[in-house]
Amino acid sequence: MANTIGYNGYIGSIEYSPEDKCFFGKLEMIDDLVTFEATTAEELERNFRNAVDEYIKTCKDLGRPPQKTYKGVFNVRIDPELHKKVYQEALKAGLSLNAFVQQALSKEVQGSR
Repeated sequence: MANTIGYNGYIGSIEYSPEDKCFFGKLEMIDDLVTFEATTAEELERNFRNAVDEYIKTCKDLGRPPQKTYKGVFNVRIDPELHKKVYQEALKAGLSLNAFVQQALSKEVQGSR
């Protein structure tokens, strides 16, 4: 399980610094860098929610959308043998490689809910 926290549709990563004895993180899946930190779990949750609320407010004040825009294009590096097998399966299914991968990813995401 990943070390993440969620609020209002936003996800924050969580890490721990033993040297500083504090938790810290950042908002993921946005174009801007928004961070938060705390020394307790309760404080971390509060500071994360405050960071999200402040980010939304700042974007509104600037007149721009707060979330990152996804174009639907990304590169994936995989083992060449897996690439070959996936392409073979796509051909057998009568699909392009892109359509086959999209279908597989959709099934995986829907199955994880």
